[in-house]
Amino acid sequence: MDSLLKKKVWRLLLCVGLLMIMEDPRGASAAWLNAHATFYGGDDSSGTMGGACGYGILYTDGYGIKTAALSMALFNDGKSCGGCYEIVCDAAQVPQWCLKSTSITITATNFCPPNYDLPSNNGGWCNPPRPHFDMSQPAFETIAKYRAGIVPILYRRARCERDEGIRFTINGRDYFELVLISSVAGAGEIWSVWIKGSKANQWEAMSRNWGSNWQSLTYFNGQSLSFRVQASDGQIVTALDLVPSTWQFGQSFKSSVQF
Repeated sequence: MDSLLKKKVWRLLLCVGLLMIMEDPRGASAAWLNAHATFYGGDDSSGTMGGACGYGILYTDGYGIKTAALSMALFNDGKSCGGCYEIVCDAAQVPQWCLKSTSITITATNFCPPNYDLPSNNGGWCNPPRPHFDMSQPAFETIAKYRAGIVPILYRRARCERDEGIRFTINGRDYFELVLISSVAGAGEIWSVWIKGSKANQWEAMSRNWGSNWQSLTYFNGQSLSFRVQASDGQIVTALDLVPSTWQFGQSFKSSVQF
């Protein structure tokens, strides 16, 4: 009987676990990982604008104040730009600094550079191989007290939620289109991008220039443009004839497609 009872208990626990995995749309089955968090940018987040991912004004690019700069261990040479992470202060370690059990989902919009003049456990927080989040100050203050300065955290990957479609901003010059792609939902991270002019029959693969900026060396002036974007989870969306033939460098175009 004891053996039969144990089997029933294990089956019950397995069913509960499966239900928990299936019912959480953000992928709560992902393991929580340890890291630390600091903050920057001021209480209005003005100091977080721009940065190593190439985003401009984070409000108009769809990211707002819930952002963070990633250490070298997480930034992945810019491939992590746009990815989202759920973060909670580790109250088991510093209950005096954590704010309840509040979590926040942030977007990676910048790079936290290493400081090899300082030790990793005393100032060189973003030195490899440490995973570290330098959060915007308002984001940090949703999980921990300002006076803490730095706190241990738990983090995991999360789905990105956006209020609008993917945005394409075209910079550069003739024969050099530098396209900033922002406001990306789902996985958030961009894996591949293709562009097609109205005079072309095939899609042309673009290459990552830096951060979320992708480039083409084709002369597209006077053509309407379409874009195809593949996220890091493999999903693909296509914005057909998004950009009219009268486009100019410096313009931004908001699509109706989203992950």
